Amino acid sequence: MFIDRVIVNVLAGTGGSGCSSFRREWREPMGGPDGGEGGRGGDVIVRGDNNLSTLLDYTYRDRWEAERGEHGMGSNKTGRSGESVVLPVPPGTVIKDTVTGEVIGEILEAGEEILVAKGGRGGKGNAFFQTATHQAPREWQPGEEGQVRTLELELKLIADIGLVGQPNAGKSTLLSVISAARPKIADYPFTTLAPNLGVVQMSDHRTFVVADIPGIIEGAHEGKGLGLQFLRHIERTRVLAFLIPIDSMDWQAEYDQLRVEVQRYSEELAARPHCVVFTKLDLLGEHYVPEIVTHGAFGVWSISAPGRLGLDALKDAWWRKILELKKAEEMSRKPDAFAP
Repeated sequence: MFIDRVIVNVLAGTGGSGCSSFRREWREPMGGPDGGEGGRGGDVIVRGDNNLSTLLDYTYRDRWEAERGEHGMGSNKTGRSGESVVLPVPPGTVIKDTVTGEVIGEILEAGEEILVAKGGRGGKGNAFFQTATHQAPREWQPGEEGQVRTLELELKLIADIGLVGQPNAGKSTLLSVISAARPKIADYPFTTLAPNLGVVQMSDHRTFVVADIPGIIEGAHEGKGLGLQFLRHIERTRVLAFLIPIDSMDWQAEYDQLRVEVQRYSEELAARPHCVVFTKLDLLGEHYVPEIVTHGAFGVWSISAPGRLGLDALKDAWWRKILELKKAEEMSRKPDAFAP
């Protein structure tokens, strides 16, 4: 089951209380205060894990609590700090505070960690309060309470190419042919109810990731059909590929509708590089690229996934565009050598 949005309650550990104690040893009747500090409460941490692909585990358990710190002890012994709790999530997970609406952070890579709830500080023991004029203090501090939060975890798939199209446009078929992914394929609309990822392997160990997103219909930006589920998962793709069946009644109208839905959802998303791919070329039995007016597309291709027609040219074009975008990203991250 593909779960991409959950609510979890996290409780960081409370710090241990300080100790009020006096040293009592043979021949040391006036040993003085020796109460130690309490241990620190454990934190709650979210960590990226490549072995996960959904947030399914959090539907069975919605409360995560870190261990509290131990209390301080005599002989100036500090209590043991509480163990932290780690919540593993798939890369691409956005973490929000449901109360304030604040976006705490995003997990983009495996091993990346974000502290979402901080453990409480341990309290001071009476040895801390000893002074030259106050040599037998009995004061001690309770430990601070750990942070309590209600979080929303939202998964947005990370892919190089996002396949965008109406139901039964051939997205799942294309993904199953160019990668090892095995999405559900059938001759009725909305076959794909959850996004699928596939790794496309080319020669010379070149690989890139393609996402097959549930079909989009008119009004998807308002949540109709699988609307918002679809649009959320193309936010992180580098390139959008608009798939249009070659037997469509009106190629231009279908392309324009897909563009409008994406643009109404996000102007930034609509500005991403995109191409147009006409599917089901085998229905014509020959190579044919329909005439269509595109809005800045970097190319138009016709393919047949079952017939393996035009796939190599399409994958090469995708690879060149991905390399171009990666180089641009690297250049933007490099500091300006001539900057003061």
